[in-house]
Amino acid sequence: MILDRPQYYERRLLMRERSFGILEKLWGIPWTLVLLLCGVAAIGYVALYSAGGGAPEPYASKHAIRFGFGVVLMISIALVDIRFIARFAWVGYLGAVALLVLVLLHGNVGKGAQRWIDVGPIQLQPSELMKIMLVLALAQWFHRASWERIGNPLFLIPPAIMVLLPVGLILKQPNLGTALITAAIGGAVFFAAGVRWWKFALIGAAGAVAAPIAYESLHDYQRARITTFLDPESDPLGAGYNIIQSKIALGSGGMWGKGFLQGTQGHLNFLPEKQTDFIFTMIAEEFGLVGALTTLGLLALVVIFAFLTAIRSRHQFGRLVAIGLGTNFFLYVFVNVAMVTGSIPVGGVPLPLISHGGSAMLTVMLGFGFLASVFVHRDAEFAAVRE
Repeated sequence: MILDRPQYYERRLLMRERSFGILEKLWGIPWTLVLLLCGVAAIGYVALYSAGGGAPEPYASKHAIRFGFGVVLMISIALVDIRFIARFAWVGYLGAVALLVLVLLHGNVGKGAQRWIDVGPIQLQPSELMKIMLVLALAQWFHRASWERIGNPLFLIPPAIMVLLPVGLILKQPNLGTALITAAIGGAVFFAAGVRWWKFALIGAAGAVAAPIAYESLHDYQRARITTFLDPESDPLGAGYNIIQSKIALGSGGMWGKGFLQGTQGHLNFLPEKQTDFIFTMIAEEFGLVGALTTLGLLALVVIFAFLTAIRSRHQFGRLVAIGLGTNFFLYVFVNVAMVTGSIPVGGVPLPLISHGGSAMLTVMLGFGFLASVFVHRDAEFAAVRE
């Protein structure tokens, strides 16, 4: 097609504006966040190198490759207009629900639970993806609602169903820890959206009343975890073994640690699941309290960045997404560290960007991609608030 001169220059100008737009977005990407994530992932590489017996295989090299892919994914999502993400949030949520159903029908069974499905060369844990998509869907529901509408209980029924549906499907796997975290993330978005505190108090009271009934419905291994948490010494060679060995490793590191590759609990295989759930104890044993606090400090800075992004966002959708994703990352860290220190019952929650695992790495970096998009498009204009 031949263009006359005015059309030619108009098209060149449009292409130049688009190029400048992409360059401007690349410049606006939160590179501070990227550097923080690189720092956390580097700690993970060192810990997994040690967990692998002082070799990059089988854990550290895969960790680095997955993180590299995750950074590319994060930056790619950051360039996508946040309004486009909001428009298709429901699609992601429904897709995640479909994957949860597929897990129950055809999922892979591991360690007594049915939580994974094969997606090409990787095993995907849809419950981790669900937490990200739930945040987006809830933010899309609340972002244009007025204060009066949020105060209407009928308006809260659909988003409550949106939370309870995946929680119920995750409980069926069974995966109590992830189900509780998913519910907590949903609660954080509800609270940030302006739902009154007394409604949370009512739910908490109902939960306290139902707790004895819920306890009786738990699986035997779940009740054993609670019993072991209350008294690990009651079964030191069985259910209490993991937490006892974890505490020994944490305490033996002292202030400065035993040194890289010198951790006895990990390298003599006393420490269980040292590459996944108990990776933090590897860090504390070899690098001591200083190394453990440095790791927690970097993780805390990531959480702080997420909440600062929420404050800087000029639209409600971005604020709710940043708060939800920041809460998700915080709960990852809190539950894992509290678990390995014996503060809560042991459960299968990895330490993000540090523990070995492709599904957790993929979903965490996916979430940070959405967070970065909020940061880049924090001044985007949405439609007016609906009454």
